[in-house]
Formats: sequence, C-alpha cells, structure tokens
Amino acid sequence: MKKKALKLSLLGTAFAGALVFTATSTGSFAWFTDSVEATGEIQGGTLELNNGQDIDGSIVQASNFAPSQLIFGDWLSVENTGTLDTHLQATYRHQVDLEVPIDAYKVGYIALKYTVAPGRDVYEDAQYRLDQLFNGVTNEVQTFSAASTAGSDDVEVLVAIVDESEYDQNTGELFLGDGSQTGRDNEFWQLDEGQYIDLNFGVKLDENAGNEYQGAVYQAVLEVLAKQTDNGANY
Repeated sequence: MKKKALKLSLLGTAFAGALVFTATSTGSFAWFTDSVEATGEIQGGTLELNNGQDIDGSIVQASNFAPSQLIFGDWLSVENTGTLDTHLQATYRHQVDLEVPIDAYKVGYIALKYTVAPGRDVYEDAQYRLDQLFNGVTNEVQTFSAASTAGSDDVEVLVAIVDESEYDQNTGELFLGDGSQTGRDNEFWQLDEGQYIDLNFGVKLDENAGNEYQGAVYQAVLEVLAKQTDNGANY
C-alpha cells in the first residue's frame, strides 16, 4: 500500500509538472501577423489675383480736359496668380464733382486676355478699333503705349464702348462683364490659372458738353471680383 501510494503521488507530481511546462511553453509561441493602412491628404487650392496686390497704374489721368477730347489711361493687368480657375466680375464706377450729367463722359475700353503677351501690333490694332467707336468730333490728347513683346497669336480681344443701357444713371456704375454668365462678352471674364487680362480705358468728354463742365473733376474706380467656377459659388 505504501509503494502504490508513493507511485501515484509521483505520477501526479509528474503530470502537474507536465501541465505547467505545457502552459508555459504554449505562452512563448509567436504567431505570424501582418497589417496594412491607408493615408490621405487634401491640399487646398488658392484663388488669388495679382498676388493679392491692387492693380498698378491709373485708369485715366489728365488736366485741362475739355469737350471733344479723348484720353487713354495706363494698361491695367489682372493676373490669375492662384491655382484655381476663376470667374471675374468687372465693374467700372465713375462720378463727377459737379451737378452735371455723368453720361457726357463716354467710356470705352480694350481688354486683352492671354497667357503669353501679344505683340505690339495687337495693342495698336485694338486702340484703333476703340478710337473708331467714339462718335462725333474726337480730339485725342493722349494715346496709350504698349511695350514691344515677342508676341502670341493666342489672345482674345474685347473692344467696347459702354453705352447708356449698361450703367446706372444714379450711381454711375458701369457693368463690364461677369464670367459666370453666358454670352461672349461675359465668358471673356473667365480667367484660367496663369492667364492675364490687360485693360485700357478711354474717356471722352462729349463735344456738346457746355460751360457747366468747366473745372469738373472726374473720378473713376475699377473693381474686379473673383470667385470659384463651381456651381453655387459667390463673389
């Protein structure tokens, strides 16, 4: 009886040790694993004109202006310096400091749209075309100048007189165009990344303007707003 009990005791001890060994050994085993992941990033676009700076140059500048005279201002450049295409809305506002009708000041403009600047002949032809649009007796007192360039055939040209139907008689606000609207003159005002629009204004004081315009000070402001080309975008 003692021997049997001893054998059973030893067997139980050995079995327990085996269980302990097995549990310990199992816990040390390694499993093969793997993992994958995905990442993402969105870089915001930029909507910017002229690197955020106002337009250089003067719309018009003259002294001793008189009836029948026509003056051209500086070339004004609007460049899409952002990374997004944009719709432009261009508005010209003018006023005179005397109680006289503003519509005696006839306003015309040349607009050239391009990526590579056109040659001088394009500028000269556009000025000639605008000159011919002013009615009546016209005495040109200052012509515009344009630097000679290598030239490009890929240029859109818009030459127009802003007639009385296109501005508000009370505010003197002249609507030039809106790139988000249909029609050739409006679609001109859509500016792709890296494109320019060069503008030159001509202002003529009607030859029938009387003495009440003596000493009058004429002032003009051009405002160009930009917005995304996406549906629902606002200025």
